[in-house]
Amino acid sequence: MSDFMKKAIKTTFLELLEQKPLSQITVKMIVEECGINRNSFYYHYQDLPTLIEEIFQEEADAIIESHPSIDSIEAALKATADFASKQRRAILHVYNSVNRDIFEKYLWKVCDHVVDKYGDAVMAGRSISAEDRDLIGRFYKCECFGLITLWLNENMSRDVGKDIERFCQLHRGMVEEMIERCAPRLS
Repeated sequence: MSDFMKKAIKTTFLELLEQKPLSQITVKMIVEECGINRNSFYYHYQDLPTLIEEIFQEEADAIIESHPSIDSIEAALKATADFASKQRRAILHVYNSVNRDIFEKYLWKVCDHVVDKYGDAVMAGRSISAEDRDLIGRFYKCECFGLITLWLNENMSRDVGKDIERFCQLHRGMVEEMIERCAPRLS
């Protein structure tokens, strides 16, 4: 029953979030829509930010789980953008609210996973220092995070799939060149 209650609360919250900004949604609205009492909500969640955090944690985990081995940054970026596109209004309502930091935390988590898995595949068997590997990874994490947040800042008005595809075309071979430059030089 507990899982059923939590799912009902999340579903109701997301439905409300599709209709109105986060600042206009209250716990009272959620419980009335679910047909439960306030204590049931507070048994599962401390407040709305806690509910939002759990939803984004689950979605980030689902994206990561659906891409256990990343062979391209493009595929993972597109998966993240697809999730956001399907929940466009809800995502923008959260992103444009005071809870943007919650959203960005989980977006960073997805970018972190994507780049780490891709880096593992690309850097396998190559001689590269831990510092250089970390620096290249942070560069690509920032690139991915920046691309998605820029799209969100533009109210998701651009065709991000096309942007991701072109971005990846332009970056092809770049990580390999960076790795090559990291290789120890023989004197």
